[in-house]
Amino acid sequence: MKAPLKWGVTALTLLLVGWMLLELLRQPGVQDLPGGFQEVAFYRNENNTGPIIRLYAVSVRDASPEQLQQYGNFMPHTKYGTTRVYFFKEGSPVPPALYPGDVNVDAAYQPYCIAMYEKSSMGQVSLVFEPF
Repeated sequence: MKAPLKWGVTALTLLLVGWMLLELLRQPGVQDLPGGFQEVAFYRNENNTGPIIRLYAVSVRDASPEQLQQYGNFMPHTKYGTTRVYFFKEGSPVPPALYPGDVNVDAAYQPYCIAMYEKSSMGQVSLVFEPF
C-alpha cells in the first residue's frame, strides 16, 4: 500500500472511531429526564448464580406515566432477574432501605408510594399506580 493511501485509511479509521466514541458518550440516561428523579434506596441480592433482584426507591417531582416508564427502562436489568422501582412523591417520606421477599417496602412508607415499575424475569414491563 502506498504511503498517501495508508495515511488516508488511517485518518478515516481514526475519524470513524472518534465519531463512534462521541455518539457513545451522548447516549441519554436517567440524568436527562426532567422529572427530578433522585434514587434514595437500593437493594440487590448477592446471588450471582440465580435470579438477580434489584430494588430501587426513588423520589420524583413530576410523576407523569411516560417519565416513570422511561426511568424504569433505564434501570439495569439481568436476564431471568427482576427489577422493581418504587416511586415516591418529592417531599413525602421515602424508605431509607428496601428488603427482599414479597414485601419490599416497610409498611410505614407504603401509603406514600405513588407507583411501582417492574421488569420481570422474562422482560415483561408493568407500571402500577398505588401498588399498596
